[in-house]
Amino acid sequence: MLFLTFYSAFSQRLRDYDIKPGVLIPGQLNAITDVQGVKVGHTTIVEGENIRTGVTAIIPHPGDIFQEKVPAAIYIGNGFGKLAGYSQVEELGNIETPIVLTNTLSVPTACNALITYTLNRNKDVRSVNAVVGETNDGWLNDIRGRHVKEKHVLSAIESATNGPVAEGNVGAGTGTICFGFKGGIGTSSRFLPDDLGAYTVGVLVQTNFGGDLKIDDFNAGEALGKFPFSESIRNQEDGSCMIVVATNAPIGPRNLKRLAKRAMLGLAKTGGIASNGSGDYVIAFSTAEENRIPYNVENPVMEIQELHNDKMSPLFLATIEATEEAILNSLVAAKTTTGRDGHKIEALPIEKIVKLRKNTAR
Repeated sequence: MLFLTFYSAFSQRLRDYDIKPGVLIPGQLNAITDVQGVKVGHTTIVEGENIRTGVTAIIPHPGDIFQEKVPAAIYIGNGFGKLAGYSQVEELGNIETPIVLTNTLSVPTACNALITYTLNRNKDVRSVNAVVGETNDGWLNDIRGRHVKEKHVLSAIESATNGPVAEGNVGAGTGTICFGFKGGIGTSSRFLPDDLGAYTVGVLVQTNFGGDLKIDDFNAGEALGKFPFSESIRNQEDGSCMIVVATNAPIGPRNLKRLAKRAMLGLAKTGGIASNGSGDYVIAFSTAEENRIPYNVENPVMEIQELHNDKMSPLFLATIEATEEAILNSLVAAKTTTGRDGHKIEALPIEKIVKLRKNTAR
């Protein structure tokens, strides 16, 4: 078995081809880890000809997340999925574990691992709301074999770092497909200037969905002859997309839900259609220290900082742009993959797209 927690070399990204969606400036890493304190870890599992799967973990802050919960919200773009932990986040407005992404049939295993992780760090705890998202990688991966184990989830958490994030065929994106091409993990960020608050928004995606691919407003799917319900992409419209949005802006669950909704606009800008069989979920959280929720309550009244509603629009734009670019990064970074039963998915022909895009612009 090839069991990897990181890639030694990082793949190409969209901006390497001089394609720069949006008008806002990316953070230093152009990744979710530009939001201070956020860490990402991967476990990639590749074995023989049929196993292509893995785990990606997002850590909201370096402290004990159960003891210092973060304000959070979840928005369901289309509910054909198995996102664990949704109801408590919706009810209480916070997240108390790392966020784990994996494949559909490994959600229970990932929940068990998060429970183990939390119990090991917290004595006398008797309830844990594990947050686990998924997409179905069953075309390239032997998903029925349920090859993700607790050790893989714990390894992804333990290996998480706040540096550059590996993308493409890594972690939970190892066996995914997007727009008929190899999908995977992608990330991006946007930094707001001082007069708009100097806040950062970072997005990480696990792409496994279909639609009519557009790259910075260029109709790439049509140009390549791969678009919804065409013969070349028949029955590949369904799938799922997990989107995780992080920000250091001081906002609570209500405005985080509003932020999460805008991520779906970023998905739409890439041509995603949130098809009937697609589970499209957005998990949004704030890392602002002043708004963390303590497990042990000393003061019965909680004081929080909340950005005014009329100051939210720059964050909305940042979320839309970062989501769009994260999805496209997942495609550009992914490599051609052969998996279960010899199924083969080609990488996005980005160099061909660049040429077509230039010719169209003339």
